[in-house]
This record gives sequence, C-alpha cells and structure tokens, in this order.
Amino acid sequence: MHGQTIRHRPELGFTRQTNNPALLAELCGIDVIADFRSRDIAAGGQGAPLVPAFHHALFGQPGQTRVVANIGGIANISVLQGKGDGGVIGFDTGPGNALMDAWIARHQGKEYDEDGAWAASGREIPALLNALLTEPYFSLPAPKSTGRDLFHEQWLDAKLTPHIHDAPADIQFTLTKLTALTLADAIHDHAPHADAVYICGGGAYNGTLLRELAMALGGKVKVESTSALGVAPNRVEALAFAWLGYRFMERLAGNLPSVTGASGPRVLGALYPR
Repeated sequence: MHGQTIRHRPELGFTRQTNNPALLAELCGIDVIADFRSRDIAAGGQGAPLVPAFHHALFGQPGQTRVVANIGGIANISVLQGKGDGGVIGFDTGPGNALMDAWIARHQGKEYDEDGAWAASGREIPALLNALLTEPYFSLPAPKSTGRDLFHEQWLDAKLTPHIHDAPADIQFTLTKLTALTLADAIHDHAPHADAVYICGGGAYNGTLLRELAMALGGKVKVESTSALGVAPNRVEALAFAWLGYRFMERLAGNLPSVTGASGPRVLGALYPR
C-alpha cells in the first residue's frame, strides 16, 4: 500500500504518504507493506521515482533502448537500455497531469480533461509557455524528484499574472504542451536514440498530450501506451508496488541507486503483520 504522496522533501530528509497500513492489516487480516520511499531517502536518495526498477524488470528488452514515461500528477521517465545491460536512468521530468487537472477543475469543475478535448480547443500561448519553462527544476541534473510541493496552483498562478485575460482553453493547451515538452526534452537528453516510448499512467488516455509529445520528439520515435506491451496503462503503477512488496518479502532491493541517488541498494518498505 503506497498511499498518496502529500509532502515530498527529500532534500530535508522526509516524505509523507496518506494511508493507514495498520488499519488495513487489521480489517483485511493480511500482511501490509507500506512506506516505500523512506528507506531510500535515509540512504541519501530521492525516494523517487521507484517505478524504474519495475519497468526494467517487466519491459526491458535486450538490444533495445526503451523509454517508459509514467504520467500521473507528476511525470517521470525510465530509460531502459536493454534487459540485463544495466545503466537504467530514471527521474521526475516535472508536471504530468497535476496542473492540467487543477486548471480544468477551477474552470469547469471536472476532475480531468478527458482525452485532452478541452486543451485541443485552445491554442498555445508562447509567452506563457516560455515563462513556465524558466522553472529551474527543469535544468537540474538527474537524479532528481519533485511533486506538488513545487508544481501547485500557487506556482501556476504566479506564472499566469501577465495572462489573466487569456482564454482558459488556451492556457489548458499550453499546460498540456508544457508536460509534453519537458518529457520530450528529458528523452532527447537521456535517450536520443530510443527505439520506442511507452506511456503509462492517466496521461496515456490524453490523446492531445500524446500527439504533442510525438510532435515534440520530431515524429522519429514510436509513441504508444504500454498496452502494446501487454499491460494496460492504468495498471502499471499498481503492479509496480505489488512487485516492490514482493521484493520486500524476499529481502531484495527495490531501489536503483542510479535512479534515486541512494548510496546503495536497499530493501524498501515497512511491514504491518496481519
């Protein structure tokens, strides 16, 4: 049980997820494993992203460089340089759906922009996009991780000050473009010769976002959801934490120091026995 990350400050040595694994163990009568990030942070790592190790185990392919982009509230990539070849790279690229979801909630009362339809009705605002891209996080070297502690509505509102009269749909499209461009920039920098890019997470269901990502990659690399690899995009993260639970029970490392920056492999999680 991973829970929902509500505070993530690895530079201060802590991370917080909302969950109650003790109560879950009591009600369900099963062992519950939780708190996956803390051990990596204690070892000097970012505690995130944790999914690249699973992506490598499940999707890595000898002789191929694959990128798995997980687009949840925050977006991250896993660069898989061939199963067994080592050298997995992974980090948070920046906002995924968080800003788009917040903006459509504010203006239309919806939880998300289904298939990116509202964004598709708008146009890019170049000055706003450039202002958003000045965020220093985007130019930080990996390993790095981020969250809603940085990319929140107040951050967005500060950038929007000169654009208060722009059409909300245009802002939505520009936010979609921001996610696509920051993902594409990360892929260009760390996997310029990728054979394919596979998308998982809620962002995989945003057609406008996927089209913008493909365009930002120059149309030179195949972009499709993890369904092409036999796993529905909305199931990958749940499977990843089940895998991390298995790794805990077997006392096997769940992190990749090359991804998180931890001082070494660590068994992740805490057990709440049934």
